[in-house]
Amino acid sequence: MGRPYKAEILLVIVAFIWGATFVVVKDALADASPLVFLAGRFTLAGVALFLVLGWKDLKPRVLLPAAWLGVLLFLGYLFQTWGLESTTPAKCAFITGFSVILVPLVSALMGQRLHAASATGALLGLAGLYFLIEPSGSASINRGDLLTLFGAVAFALYIIWVGLFAQRYSFVQLAPAQILAVGIFAYVTLPFDPQYHFQLTRGLIAAIAVTAILATAFAFAVQNWAQRYISASHTALILTLEPVFAALISYWLAGERPGGRVLLGCALVLVGMVVSEQLGGSKL
Repeated sequence: MGRPYKAEILLVIVAFIWGATFVVVKDALADASPLVFLAGRFTLAGVALFLVLGWKDLKPRVLLPAAWLGVLLFLGYLFQTWGLESTTPAKCAFITGFSVILVPLVSALMGQRLHAASATGALLGLAGLYFLIEPSGSASINRGDLLTLFGAVAFALYIIWVGLFAQRYSFVQLAPAQILAVGIFAYVTLPFDPQYHFQLTRGLIAAIAVTAILATAFAFAVQNWAQRYISASHTALILTLEPVFAALISYWLAGERPGGRVLLGCALVLVGMVVSEQLGGSKL
């Protein structure tokens, strides 16, 4: 088995883990507010990465870019986790996936060329978002869907800045510091948390451990290793499985049965992601 094939298998496993965490986090929020959960998850993940990759490679010049990436990642996960409190795991996953489509659009605003396929993917994604977010009947727009969309914007900015910093700093230097920064930002903002609640349960401990070790430390390390052997666009295509896994796991474990509008919206966002990444030439 060649290394490119192993990389593909490991990335599918990462996509599965990330998809599963939407349900895990949704359940954990019954015992802890989003900031409490993020503080525990990313502090543990950051420490784990430092223990595995080592502290000796951390250079002072890395601290500022790591802090900036930590801010963007913190905002992305904060809005996503807030959104999960009042939307379903499947919808949250597909709206979050819209960040992949936003990357070439934001890059175009920064002066890069926008490919026709990227524009097509964006239109498909926007149509999908309409069906995912637009209320039916007299219902109002779901607050959780909008919060998740804000998180998708933050993730798109994060992806762009990672691409810029990756040309000057190694993953070993940058990844542990930015992950730990997210945990620090969560702790610093805890006193301002209007929703603060915390109840130490076995379920919460398990959720923090799974998301920290598997969905953060392990997943970041795998993605960095895998992209040494397969292209960024191929990596992004495999990771489009994340919201699909989220929907399947949510159906299996939580009994989530989306209606026709939601299914159509999910399908359009997924197709938009594939078109934008495979044909648009964007980088993840």
